[in-house]
Amino acid sequence: MVLDQKQTTVAYRCPECGAAVMSMVGVFALSADMIRLKCPCGGSEMEIVYTKDKKVRLNVPCFACPGPHSYMISSQMFFEKELFSLPCAYSGLDVCFVGKSDNVQKAMEKAEEELMELLGEADFSDLAANRGETRELSDPQILDIIYYVIKELEEENAISCACPDGGDYEAEMHDDHLTIRCKQCGCKAEIPTNSLIAAQDFLNCDDLELT
Repeated sequence: MVLDQKQTTVAYRCPECGAAVMSMVGVFALSADMIRLKCPCGGSEMEIVYTKDKKVRLNVPCFACPGPHSYMISSQMFFEKELFSLPCAYSGLDVCFVGKSDNVQKAMEKAEEELMELLGEADFSDLAANRGETRELSDPQILDIIYYVIKELEEENAISCACPDGGDYEAEMHDDHLTIRCKQCGCKAEIPTNSLIAAQDFLNCDDLELT
């Protein structure tokens, strides 16, 4: 009997050379051990771990920050979504894509176009050289947790506002909080980003109502 193995495509951009790094990941291989997705240049690698509670932890290199970002997502989302992305908490740019191969490829190409437009006359080597700059922002662990929860709530349609048919949401970073706002009705919610305890509490959030 041939088993229908669940699998998905994972991709990130190497912060050292700028290359797109993509690989197919199967549930059998992932459940056996940690998977390291390495760039051919040897300058970066992404770690993917299947946890005991059947979630997937990703440690993703970031081209905008000196260190990687850590995300925890459900195995169902990881293997069954056609496409979802994980953002850098500092720049707001997506640094990891997961889903069907064609969708991930197109998303990576679009993200590269957006990045090149932002860089203007500069090139990727200039961005890589400035990754170590000090930022007066909240703890990256706190921001990673908050962005992870918001992403899951959005995927599960668990964010609500005054719009009868669902709103169009955007996130705005401040020194000590993150504002989630509907661009259509103006309803919003403010989430503290200066407390790890508050961020951990936010992990238990099942829905987010904007008022």
